Amino acid sequence: MSDGNPFGGKSLEYTGGSDPNNANYVKLSSALNEADIERRKIREEAERRERAAEIRREELMEKIAYMKDMPDDKEAGTVDDFMFKEGVQDQLDKLDRELVGLVPVKSRVKEIAALLVLDKMRRKLGFETAVPSLHMSFTGAPGTGKTTVAVRMGQILAKMGYSRRGHVVLATRDDLVGQYVGHTAPKTKEMIKKAMGGLLLVDEAYYLYNAANDRDYGQESIEILLNVMENNSEDLVVAVAGYKDRMDQFFSYIPGLMSRIGNHIDFPNYQADELVKIAGVMADQLEYDIRDDAYPVFKDYIEKRMELPYFSNARTVRNAMDRARMNSAIRIFEKYAIEGKDGGECTVSDLMAITKDDFQLLVDEIDNADAEKVIFS
Repeated sequence: MSDGNPFGGKSLEYTGGSDPNNANYVKLSSALNEADIERRKIREEAERRERAAEIRREELMEKIAYMKDMPDDKEAGTVDDFMFKEGVQDQLDKLDRELVGLVPVKSRVKEIAALLVLDKMRRKLGFETAVPSLHMSFTGAPGTGKTTVAVRMGQILAKMGYSRRGHVVLATRDDLVGQYVGHTAPKTKEMIKKAMGGLLLVDEAYYLYNAANDRDYGQESIEILLNVMENNSEDLVVAVAGYKDRMDQFFSYIPGLMSRIGNHIDFPNYQADELVKIAGVMADQLEYDIRDDAYPVFKDYIEKRMELPYFSNARTVRNAMDRARMNSAIRIFEKYAIEGKDGGECTVSDLMAITKDDFQLLVDEIDNADAEKVIFS
C-alpha cells in the first residue's frame, strides 16, 4: 500500500478521462473565452468612438455658440500685422530684391501668400478652414527664377505653419527613376522622405513619362508622387517645373497630376534691360563694381547672345559675370604682377572693378566665332 493513499494506488487519480471529446471541450472553452475578450474589445472600441463623437458634438456646439455671439465688428487684427509678425512680408521683400522684373510671377506669389494669411486670420477667430491646394507648376525657360521662387515659397509656407521645415529638395528623373525593375520605388520614396515637411521641386518633370514606352519605369514614380500629393498634402508640397509646351503635353498624358495642382505660375523670358539689371545685382552680391561705361557693352553682349542657341536667361548672365571676373583678374595680374605698375601695388578699386574691356572680350568672342561650331556658355 502506498503511503498517503488509503486506496492502495493511483487508479482513482484524474488523468483527463478516456472520453475522446475532452480535448474538444477544452478547445471550446478556450474559444468561448477568446470570443468574450473580442466582444469586450469591440464594445470598448464602440464606447470610445461614441465618447469621441460626443466630445466633437460638444466642441461643435460650443463653437456655434461662440460664432453666434461673436460681434461682426470684432477686431481680427490687420493683414499687415500678420504679414510682418509671421515673417511673410520679409520673404516677399527678399523675392523683390532677388528677382528683377517678373511682375506676373511676383503678383501670383503674393496672391498665394494673401490666401494663406487670410486663412490663418480666419482660423484664429474660429472659422472653418480647409488647407488650400498648395501643389504648384512652374513653367518657363531655364534661368527665369523658378528655383528662387520655390525657395521663397517654401519659407513662406513654413512661416505660416503650412510646412514644418520649409526646405526645398530639387529632383530630376535621375533622382527618382531607377534603371532596373524594383529600383524606382525606393529612389522616389527616398527623395520624398528628404522633402517631407518642405517642398519637392521636380525639374523637367516631363522626362518622368515616356509616351513611346508604356513599360518605362517613370510611370511608377509618377504614381507614387500622385499618391503622396493626395494623401500627404499637409506635410509635403510638390512643385513640377519645365518648359511650358512640354509641361502642357505632360499634363495631357497624366490628367491626375493636373487636377492635384492648384497653382500654375508661368515664368516669362527676361528682356535685355532686365538681364543687365540682374548683372548689377549679381555684382553687388559679390562686392564688385561694374563701371558705368561697361553696362552698354554688357547689353550689347546680351543682345547678341540672346540670338544664339542655349541661351538661359539669368544663368547666362551668371556665366558671363564669371567670365568677366576672370577677365578682370587676368587684367589686374598682368598690369601689376607682370608689368609691375606702381611697384605691384593695386588698390581696392582695382580689385572691385569690372570694366568695359572685361565685357568687350565676350562681345569679340561672339563676333569672331563661327556660331555653328562654337557652343557658348
